[in-house]
Amino acid sequence: MISSAIVDRYARAIFELGVETGQLSQLSEQVRSFAAVFASSKELRMVAENPLVPEDQRDGILKEIGSRLGLGEHAINSVRVLAARRRLAALPDVAKRLGSLADEKAGVVRAKVTSAAPLSEDFYAKLAQKLEAKTLKKVVIEREHDPSLISGVVTKLGDNTIDGSLKGRLQALERSLLQV
Repeated sequence: MISSAIVDRYARAIFELGVETGQLSQLSEQVRSFAAVFASSKELRMVAENPLVPEDQRDGILKEIGSRLGLGEHAINSVRVLAARRRLAALPDVAKRLGSLADEKAGVVRAKVTSAAPLSEDFYAKLAQKLEAKTLKKVVIEREHDPSLISGVVTKLGDNTIDGSLKGRLQALERSLLQV
């Protein structure tokens, strides 16, 4: 397992490169895109992490995948550096940390909204406005559906969770009844 210090070091280096070149949001998105492909492809992970694969062959594969994904030079080179230093397994965590650094710099917070059923765009817009008023930052809502909630919405904003679901209320009622 790769330590969080290593993940943070590489994420901060890529972050600084993005800030320096004025391409932070694009670079962050491109690294996230490559990380998603890397995490979902067992074959790519096996080839990229195999020490028996020659360095130039591995480098060529990474360049080819990067160009097919439409990545810029800085994103491809960032991935290549991780590969050359045998840290490619950390790429998904690096991408996640880089995304949070980029969000922090842009004054953006991400809220995860889980609902029992699909909700209207109007609901999400109003919720985003209210969350922005509370946090004084731009809020980006990530949507998810979970029918087990029965009805209602669970909103996670950073470490805070607001559970407005029927399932959550029933569980709270159950806990209070069991305490008696």
